[in-house]
Amino acid sequence: MSKAAKRLGIHPMTLRQWAIDGKIPFSWVGRERRFSSLDVENLKRGSGSTASRPRREVLYVRVSGSSGQESWLAAQEQELRATSTGEVVKVVRDRGSGLRENRPGLNRVLAMVCDGSVSVVRVTHEDRLARFGVGWLKRLLSVYGVTLEVLHPNKSGGRDELLEDFVSLVTTFAGRVYGMRSTEARKRLLAETGQCASEEDGAV
Repeated sequence: MSKAAKRLGIHPMTLRQWAIDGKIPFSWVGRERRFSSLDVENLKRGSGSTASRPRREVLYVRVSGSSGQESWLAAQEQELRATSTGEVVKVVRDRGSGLRENRPGLNRVLAMVCDGSVSVVRVTHEDRLARFGVGWLKRLLSVYGVTLEVLHPNKSGGRDELLEDFVSLVTTFAGRVYGMRSTEARKRLLAETGQCASEEDGAV
């Protein structure tokens, strides 16, 4: 894979993602993906603009806590910088659950994707970007010609944070259910109060 990626002028993780997305055929030899020279050359000719595009990376790191966990943020950044093969345009740090869609850091990353200032978004683990809906984010990035690279594709970012996200999800769900019940209770109370008032007004 590394030789094919070098011929295309891209990072091996980018080529791996292209293979997963079906952009280039491959075959398995043991536990390695192999690409034919013909397919590599066809891809190089067909997507020359993508292959020659400067590699401008935004590194996204996230922790769930609103404070503390500085060492975990630093560890993610250090690992991403150590494996970088292009220009690191910006390091975006976020705090908050991966279940939250409206995160300041994630919004900044998406803004950079949309304005064309980066060509690669890199994270240590997929769940750093989001707990759910990563597939949709990949599709959005691909529309702008941006690739998502995950340093450790098959590993979780932390059991403790996953538990925190689960508790957050349950709490949110429970709050909404109780809120619905509370609303229904208020409506019933108002209806009953209105009915009683009507009966009193009509009494002789």
